[in-house]
Amino acid sequence: MAEGNWTRVNEFILMSFSSLPTEIQSLLFLTFLFIYLVTLLGNSLIILVTLADPMLHSPMYFFLRNLSFLEIGFNLATVPKMLGTLIAQDTTISFLGCATQMYFFFFFGVSECSLLATMAYDRYVAICSPLHYPVIMSPRARAKLAVMSWFPGIPVATVQTTWLFSFPFCGSNKVNHFFCDSPPVLRLVCADTALFEIYAIIGTILFVMIPCLLILCSYTCIAAAILKIPSAKGKRKAFSTCSSHLLVVSLFYVSLSLVYFRPKSNNSPESKKVLSLSYTVVTPMLNPIIYSLRNNEVKNALSRTFHKALGLRNCIL
Repeated sequence: MAEGNWTRVNEFILMSFSSLPTEIQSLLFLTFLFIYLVTLLGNSLIILVTLADPMLHSPMYFFLRNLSFLEIGFNLATVPKMLGTLIAQDTTISFLGCATQMYFFFFFGVSECSLLATMAYDRYVAICSPLHYPVIMSPRARAKLAVMSWFPGIPVATVQTTWLFSFPFCGSNKVNHFFCDSPPVLRLVCADTALFEIYAIIGTILFVMIPCLLILCSYTCIAAAILKIPSAKGKRKAFSTCSSHLLVVSLFYVSLSLVYFRPKSNNSPESKKVLSLSYTVVTPMLNPIIYSLRNNEVKNALSRTFHKALGLRNCIL
């Protein structure tokens, strides 16, 4: 329904990878479907194993379980719709559907930044204050830290999504992305968005960069503590307890930086789509693999769980 020069938008069109030939889109569908299934399976296994195995009931694995929940949610928010656009050419998404997708994208993304900082603090306490670790990271304390990690995503997602979708949209309703991310949707707004953009910058500093700085501070202290350990074996053991987390953090923040902090002149919509795949599709798949392959406790727990499952199956048969 037209109102002056404005058009009330009831739905959006996700451009996704529609510029590519159909054959390439089919290949991308199969590739992303495989990655999606591996992501769901890998993170679900991490959750089940850390719950089932008593050896993995420590604070580190409690936070790892929370991270796996976040990765599954983050993946579910964006990937299924992208798969639909690739295989069924279902590129339309309702106004409410677009807002919902953006809400959960912000919620899980901000919560993950906070949780990664919490996990860095956990490693800091474990290495720098090992004698006080059981007291500082008591079950009650780590539950509070987990809630504090999940909570920031709610106000950020609520304010940013509600504010953005309260703007009038005019002209094209084509979102040049494979999901409803803030920058491409904001380009369709026909109103002054300066205040919103200032808020977005402040929000990024508060909820993305500050957790990153806390992680850097934690690992600076961890590195200093490791260097004071006299034996090489002790240094390797201490570093091995945080190497997986450090690798996960690096992947997450490097991929975010490549998408959101590159100069606009070097950041075409097509390149942004490709780079966005790194944190929406690839990183959630790699996290359980990193923690499984680089962590003997997780590998041993997976082996024990599979042996128990096979033993139970043989008893039933």
